[in-house]
Parts: sequence; structure tokens; C-alpha cells
Amino acid sequence: MSKFPTLFVSHGAPNLILHNEPARDFLSRYGAELGRPEAILVVSAHFETPAAVLTADEWPETIHDFRGFEPELYEMTYPAPGAPHLAARAAGLLAAAGLPATPARNRGLDHGAWAPLKLLYPNADIPVVELSVQPRRGAEHHLRVGRAIAPLRPDGVLIIGSGLLTHNLAEFFRGGYAQDATAPDWVVEFGDWMRERIEAGEEAALVAYRRDAPHAERNHPTEEHLLPLFTAMGAAGEGAKGRRVHTSHSHGVLQMDAYAFG
Repeated sequence: MSKFPTLFVSHGAPNLILHNEPARDFLSRYGAELGRPEAILVVSAHFETPAAVLTADEWPETIHDFRGFEPELYEMTYPAPGAPHLAARAAGLLAAAGLPATPARNRGLDHGAWAPLKLLYPNADIPVVELSVQPRRGAEHHLRVGRAIAPLRPDGVLIIGSGLLTHNLAEFFRGGYAQDATAPDWVVEFGDWMRERIEAGEEAALVAYRRDAPHAERNHPTEEHLLPLFTAMGAAGEGAKGRRVHTSHSHGVLQMDAYAFG
């Protein structure tokens, strides 16, 4: 059984799928490079819960959890099957690691899951389970989550963390940045700091990013969009080094980097 790397992808705005941007082009071809997994477990920044929850429907619905975008976006679906058995197994692994987890029904795939998957695997024929983040628990907790679910990988499960390397929507709206705007220094410096430590496998430094990375709180006023990176890193194994497989910016302040671990 092929063991896939774990991934962190920056999913951008929901309408990334409609626009000719470098991150869209990357995601559109990267699934073919990776190959076809048996199932996908995606950790989405848009699924926030106090403790871990996993989608467990046979056929999860497509959630349009946004407003104000192009009408055609609301017509899109991602009718991939669910994987209740995978959700139950992942919940068991998390519980065994002392991390309470619950499989839940009637909770579909939000755009943090289906939007990048529609580009990576457009046929929507691979079973998908979505895992929530716990924004109040921080980086180390999400690293532990990744460690706990790592045993899924040898069975062909592709683990994806879906968020954004930088995510300050207040700056985005206040600044009036055009789609192709140049990234400001405070975004570039944070992205460079993250890349250097991810590629070196400096786990402790990354967990302390909020204290040590330049402009950390400005790039992430809240943490939910970076936390999936730590789960992807943790699932690759202790001290795993990442490879930056894509870098670009959208509207200047959204750094759209993607990393593969392991």
C-alpha cells in the first residue's frame, strides 16, 4: 500500500476555483502527481469545535459556508462518498492518545475541504472524512492530533491540512489589495521564517511560532487557519521535514504556500 506524504495546502478564498491564480493551477495538477489514495482525511480551518469531531456520513453534503461570491460557486457540489469506518478508526486513535474525539453525522464538507479537493481530485470518487480544529488549544495540541492519526497513513489514507499560511482578513479588506498585489514585508518575512523552520524540521520552534516568528499575530490574529499545518506535520512523524511544493500570494496578504511532509 502506497504511503502518501501528509500535506498542508492554503485553500484561499472559496472562489479560488473560479480564478486563474498560481495556487489554483498548482492544486489542479498536484493530485495527479500524488496519485490516488484509498481515502482522504482533511483537517479544515472552517470546522471549529471544542474537541475533535469527524464527519461520519455515508454521503456528506457540500456546505456553502460563505456569502457574497459568484452565483456559480453556490451551484458547485463535491459529491464524494464519506467513510464512516475511517472516521470511527480515527476517533479511536485520538481517544487512545488521550484526545477525546467524536464521529458525527449530518455535518457535511465545508469549503475548507471541498474547494481544494475539487481541484486536487475533481472526480469526487475518493472517500472523504473531515476533522475539526480546536482553535483554543494551539499548535502543540494539533501536533499531537497529527501524531495520533499517523497510523492511518500506511493504509493509503492521504492526510491533508487545509488552511492558509497567512490569514488576516481585516488587513485584506482594509488594504484594498488587488488580486496580483505585491506581498507586504510583514507577510514575506513570516512566510520565510516558516519555510526555513519547516524545511529544517524544527518542530519546537514552529510550535512556538506565535512567540518567535516575525509578525505572527499580524498574519494570524486568530490561529485556526495555521493549525491544520501542525496536524499535517505531526502525522508525518517526529522531526519530519517539510518540502515547500508551492508558493504564491493572492491579494498580497494571503500567502498560498503548500507543504508536503514525510
